Parts: sequence; C-alpha cells; structure tokens
Amino acid sequence: MKRFYRDVAVAQAGAGWQVLLDGRAIRTQGGRAQIVPTPALANAMAAEWADQGEDIDTGAFVMRDLADYTLDVVAPDPEATRTTLCGFAQTDTLCYRAFPDEPFAVRQQADWEPLLAAAETRFGVRFIRVAGVMHRAQPDATLAALSAHLAGYDPFALAALHTLTSLAASLVIGLTAIAPDAPLDTLWNAAHLEELWQAELWGKEPEAEARRARRHADFLAAARFARLVQPIQSATALAT
Repeated sequence: MKRFYRDVAVAQAGAGWQVLLDGRAIRTQGGRAQIVPTPALANAMAAEWADQGEDIDTGAFVMRDLADYTLDVVAPDPEATRTTLCGFAQTDTLCYRAFPDEPFAVRQQADWEPLLAAAETRFGVRFIRVAGVMHRAQPDATLAALSAHLAGYDPFALAALHTLTSLAASLVIGLTAIAPDAPLDTLWNAAHLEELWQAELWGKEPEAEARRARRHADFLAAARFARLVQPIQSATALAT
C-alpha cells in the first residue's frame, strides 16, 4: 500500500487521545473510534504512522494493532478476557514440573519456584505443583482471588495481559511482566525454559530460534503497551 497521507498528529478526544492523519481521525479495523487512554500510547501509535516511507509496512503497526484488539475485542466484553486469563491459571506452565529425579527438575526449581512463590505471596494464594503432565485443578480459592484481582484491570491492561499470558502460557508470568520494572528477558526465558534446555542439550534449531525471536518481540511489545497505557502506576500498584 502506498502512503496516502502527509501529516501525522495527536489530539485529545474527550477523555482520551487519538491519532490524526491529515487532520482526520483513524478508526479501528472493526470500525470503532480509535481513542486511547493516554497521550503516551497515542504518540507511540502516531510514530508508527510517521515512520512509514513511500510504501506502508502493515507489519510495523504493533501498538495500533494492540489498541484495535483492545477496542474491537476486549472492550465490548472484558469479562470474557478475564475468564480466559483465569483459565491459564489452571494450566500455568510454572506449575507443571519434571519428576524430582530428572535433571530438568533442578533447573525448574531454580528458575520457576521464585516466580511462583512470589505470586503466592502477592495474591495470598496457593498453587499446586504437578510432577508430570497430568492435569490437576488449582484450588477454587486461588482462582477466586486471581479473578478478583483481574477485575481491577481495564480493557487496555487486560489486552496487554492477555497477550503476555498467551505467549508465556503462564498467568503468573503475565502478571509479573505487566509491572513497569519487570525483568522481561528473564521472564521470557522462564516461560521457554524447556525449549532453552533442549537447545542446550541438542543444539539450536534455526526455525525454532526464529519463531521464538518473533514471539519474544511480541512479548516485549505487549509489555511496552502495558506501560504506555498505565504510565503512572508503579509495580506495587499493579501487584495489589
């Protein structure tokens, strides 16, 4: 697609902010008004438009796509996203371990247990650790506490959290990653510990490495989106 605009600007729109192309407001891919809650996010989205050359790279609109996903999918029914996120808690990657006599179990204990224990302390819950891959339900009280916590997230934060959690296959990692000062690369490596372990044992596979790199970039983008929509909140505030 050829670039069809010259000027990119950001303007206030009611209680939110929007991007203007040659003075005209953009709509979401679903046809809704593309109004976001912070000028920081609007400026990041405007930069994606401003950085385009003569030909538009449709893959370069990461912040816009996350905003559209929020407005078109999450905002009309945020409870559906909260329910999906609670479902991740039932099968959280960090809870499913190798058997204690396997070498990988030592690595999991070192890398995963601090994250899981910190989440238990933060939310006042208990997660069941499982040896092997057979599913075991998490306690009802744990799911209720997590559901209550998620009720405090607006659609934009929920969209970021859903992306982070889906990519990590772990609600614990998603909730940790959404904090402004989260160690994102450490969390990403924890989410893909088994893949990294296998690569250390047998060598790296180029296609798998490329796929993981793309997903890592998506993970970092979702974390950035979370920070742009909640710029004044501290890690402590997000954790309560």
